Amino acid sequence: MTDFTKDNGIAQHELEHVEPDLKVPVAAKINQANAEIYAEALRRYPDDESIDKEAERRLKRKLDMRILPLLGMCYFFYYVDKTTLSYAAIFGIKDDLQLKGTEYSWLSSVFYFGWLVWSIPSNLIMQRCPPGWYLAFNIFLWGALLICQAAAQNFTVLAVLRVLSGAFEAIADPAFMLITSMFYTREEQPSRISAWYAWNGIGVAGGGLIGYGIGQLKGSMASWRYEFIVVGALCAFWGIILFVLLPNSPTTFRGFTEDEKFMMIARMRRNQTGVEQRSINWRQIREAYLDYKTWLFFILGFVSAVPNGGISNFSTLVIQGLGFDTLHTALLGIPQGVLVVIWIGLGALANKYMRKNSRTLVCAMFMIPTMAGALGFLLAPTNAYVGRLICFYLTGSYQASFVICLSLVTSNTAGQSKKMIVSAMIWFGSCVGSISSPFFYKSEEAPSYRSGIASLLATNVIEFLLFFVFRYAFKWENRKKEKLRAEMRARGELGHDQAALNATAFQDLTDKENPNFEYVY
Repeated sequence: MTDFTKDNGIAQHELEHVEPDLKVPVAAKINQANAEIYAEALRRYPDDESIDKEAERRLKRKLDMRILPLLGMCYFFYYVDKTTLSYAAIFGIKDDLQLKGTEYSWLSSVFYFGWLVWSIPSNLIMQRCPPGWYLAFNIFLWGALLICQAAAQNFTVLAVLRVLSGAFEAIADPAFMLITSMFYTREEQPSRISAWYAWNGIGVAGGGLIGYGIGQLKGSMASWRYEFIVVGALCAFWGIILFVLLPNSPTTFRGFTEDEKFMMIARMRRNQTGVEQRSINWRQIREAYLDYKTWLFFILGFVSAVPNGGISNFSTLVIQGLGFDTLHTALLGIPQGVLVVIWIGLGALANKYMRKNSRTLVCAMFMIPTMAGALGFLLAPTNAYVGRLICFYLTGSYQASFVICLSLVTSNTAGQSKKMIVSAMIWFGSCVGSISSPFFYKSEEAPSYRSGIASLLATNVIEFLLFFVFRYAFKWENRKKEKLRAEMRARGELGHDQAALNATAFQDLTDKENPNFEYVY
């Protein structure tokens, strides 16, 4: 019996019963927290055929009900939090704090400096911590800092608070992606990511409703200060809810039977990406930074954020510049959010019903309305208010593309430490793009912001082309994998059966190391 099995209290006869045909017992190859539970899951469900399909459907529905609303509502507050500055702009923050020149743009950008500095360390801390609790802690602090921003009396104080807010928000998206990959198969991940990311659009619409409601307040403070207090309090409250309800692991998810937990784990064998590993593997981190795909994801994050950073902070000003008053500007943000939800839903449906490995094609397809809308906004006459507003709404279709491309990260990266770095890097690129984006929206070009819309169009074209680069890269990597598997089988080092898949499913191997790993595209 190996030291590994002794440490986990697993009897040798139990290991051999899991996969008797392997020279090395499966559990001895499991490199996950609570390894004995993973071994038992493989013993009860040695292959996918042993999982009852109806029971699996019931399990997925239960997971959906327990996880997706929590992540979705969190994403709602996440987006509303990021757009508070946008609504504060139309409620007078520029005049009240006497912001001059590019100071408003800097308030938008400094948020991402905190994110930039803390994103990688925060991801590695999350690997060492229960991820649900770590996310909840950070969300509570978002809210607390947002409340503090209501008391700001000058640019400097508000800028410092926004840097800190950015640092604590840096973990949100990687945590959502990690939790999704822990409980859902690669085939299920695009629709589940779409489900919680769609709340981004609800956040846009909700921000409009909240903005309109706060605009009606006639209290002792300026409306924008009430906005920070109300949104901040809601965020902090939701952080407490997440701490109580959000799962940290399939092995400790309350409200599920023992057999349901085993089924959760056995289903993840299909991913070949591992589920949980609390020890940081520096070799995997090195591999992540040397992998060209990591840097492609970084570039993708950058070009997708240049439009998003501008839209989230300047959308109200662009709409207001079309000739609408303050309250109608807030209300016109609602259809923009509804359309984002529709775009994301259409993207998820297209990915579900198109043939296998169509993710990159779906991504490219939904970039087309965005590019058309940006071009129309630039070329339309300045007095064509309705036409330009429609074009501006069309620019939201890129959200569907970005959602599906997030599933390319969760589905194509294996090894826990490598997953932490790669998921952080796409948001690291997003952070750099968001820092640069506001400066394309020059105050002297108000209200049309032609440079801002032009930057949106240019980066959208790059993003469109990048999806075809990903498609070719993943196809090329799969051809190399198939050649490697053939060579290993010829030498007798790799089997053709289910035992071979079980042996590598939970070893915490990276996508490069695992011969059974196949990229999806």
